[in-house]
Parts: sequence; C-alpha cells; structure tokens
Amino acid sequence: MSERSAQGSFGDSAKTNGVGTISSEPFGVFEGRQVQRFTLANSGGMSLQILDFGGIIQSIVVPDAFGTSDNVVLGYADLDGYLHDQTYFGALIGRYANRIAGGSYSIGGVTYKAALNEGANSLHGGVRGFNVKIWSATPSVEDGDPQLRLTCLSPDGEEGYPGSLSVEVTYALRADNSIEIHYAASTDKPTVLNLTNHSYFNLAGQGSGSIYDHVLRLNAASYTPVDHNLIPTGVIEPVAGTPFDFTTPRPLGASIRSGAEQLAIACGIDHNFVLDRSGAGNASLRRAAVVHDPRSGRTLECLTTEPGIQVYTGNFLHGDAVLACGETARQGDGFCLETQHFPDSPNQPQFPSTLLQPGESFDSTTVYRFR
Repeated sequence: MSERSAQGSFGDSAKTNGVGTISSEPFGVFEGRQVQRFTLANSGGMSLQILDFGGIIQSIVVPDAFGTSDNVVLGYADLDGYLHDQTYFGALIGRYANRIAGGSYSIGGVTYKAALNEGANSLHGGVRGFNVKIWSATPSVEDGDPQLRLTCLSPDGEEGYPGSLSVEVTYALRADNSIEIHYAASTDKPTVLNLTNHSYFNLAGQGSGSIYDHVLRLNAASYTPVDHNLIPTGVIEPVAGTPFDFTTPRPLGASIRSGAEQLAIACGIDHNFVLDRSGAGNASLRRAAVVHDPRSGRTLECLTTEPGIQVYTGNFLHGDAVLACGETARQGDGFCLETQHFPDSPNQPQFPSTLLQPGESFDSTTVYRFR
C-alpha cells in the first residue's frame, strides 16, 4: 500500500493496513476552525482517541484481566469541556512542562519572562500553551500500526519563549497494547523546552473512584523536594525512608496518607522523581514506572528516554469537572505519569539542561504499555 492510499483523504472513513485502523470525525469548532477526533484501534481490542485540539488523548479503551473493556483516562464528552478545562486532561504540554519559578529565566545573559498563570509561577507553557493549539494532523498506518503525526509552529516570543520553534509529536498504537509518543523539535534561537503528555489514568476505569489502591513501582531512588510554591528546592534527595520510596511496589494511598510535610505542601504527590539511568545512554528507552490496579487486573508500564517523571495524584481535582461517563472528577480520581526534564531546570544549573540550540534536534520518546 502506498503512503497516499494508506492515509487517504480520511474524512469519516477508516483506513487499514494489516491489523490497525484509524478514522476521524468532527468534534466541534474552536475559533472558527474545525476540530477533529481521531480513533486509532488495534487487533487486541484497544483503541485510542486523540483530538487535534491540544493533541489531547480523550480516551484509551483497553480490556481488563476479565476481558471487559473500559476507558482508563479522564476526559470530557465534548469540546466545550476542554475549552473550559483547568486540569490539562490528556493534553500535550509545552513549551515548558511543569513550573518555572517567577516565570523568569536567563539564556546567555539575557533574561526572559514566561507568562504567569499559577500565581508567581509559569505552569505548563503559560496562558496559551500547546494544550490549546489546533495542531496539523497527518494520520497514517505504518507496518500495521495506526499513527497520528501532529505538527505546529510556535512563533518567536510566544508566551515569553524565544525562537521560532517547530514541533512534531507522533502517537502510535502498537499491536502489543502500547502507545508510543515521539516528540521532536527544532529552533532558530536558543530556547528552553520541556514536552510531555498530561493524561490522568485510572486503571479501574474512568469514574470508578480513587486510585489510592493502585500499586506503584518507580525506577527512581531519588526525588526533588519542593517549596510551598511547588518549585524544587534544588536538592536531590534519596527516597529511602520517605513516603516517596516506590522502589518496591507500594499502594499510592499508603504514601499519600502518611502526613509528611512534602505531601501536605502538594496535597498529595506532585513531585518529580529522578529516574535511575545507570548503565544506560541518555537517549535510551528505559522503564520508569509500573502501576497495577488490583480491582481490574490492569497493569500500566511506562518507559521513557527522559531523565525524570512527575507523579501527580490528582490533588487539585475538586469535583467541578464532569467526565464523559457523567461522573465528576474528585481528588485522587486519577494519576499522571508526566515524563519530563525536571521542573524549573532553567533556574537550576545542577539539573539536566533543557536548553535547545539552533542546529540541535530535540528528540524524546515515551511508551505507555498496558497488560
């Protein structure tokens, strides 16, 4: 099958090549532009729905241990929910995922100010980050796997970030029930960059209650404590002897309820973990986390090339978000595994650098595998 025939004109019809399928349908209008929803499906009974608005993962439907399929991410039923969203459900995050203290940072002796949207912080790219862009979408099926390539151009100065930045994100649904997300970017001026996806998972199914009985294991012996503004203090501390020790499997609720000061500051877990990469090259794909839900029997494995992972337990879900299933999202109803560089890295020279120079290529891969 040629590339042209694999992609086709799309519209509302499904295209196949081997076992994978992908289709699209209108999902509403934003600022006079049609938003499309793409549905990727494999032969294992798994499907993935992505919007070209914000690159949002709206749903991931996957079977449980008993053969029952359900959506295991939090999301809205229609575009209006996402237009008023304050939670970043399922969105692509950029230019800078997580927080920059005061929105201020320097490159080559020049100080820049990113847009402030969380008190004194710049969070997840500012007021109009990548989560509210309509991305150019190119669907295809390659080697039997459905894929969606999203591209956008972030102009010089957007949200306080220098350089004209070209970004490409590709979602691929594999036959082994894994979702591979590949990020690529280039710039014409020195800039800072940190990209991630902000899906909230609940392996028992959307609207099924809290994730406190989910069992988490992290490949991380250290983490970065935060101050009262949720900005890293700059210290990298061992997790041993703390509620953040997930080096052996531990229920999320057992840690969250421990009463430690760091948990009180964040109202739960909202911390960056330093992934162990001993014996691995910086660009290698390594296991970061494994989460198991004892109710459904579903297990989620996360692999990444990134040096860190932000574990967030939905601490600021307050019941004002009505999910596609009709239930409201309350505190602890979902967890995020945000693969990333560390928060506030532009102001923390001891952290891995997020500086991207002209002529360099940003390249990052994360895999979410269900079993």
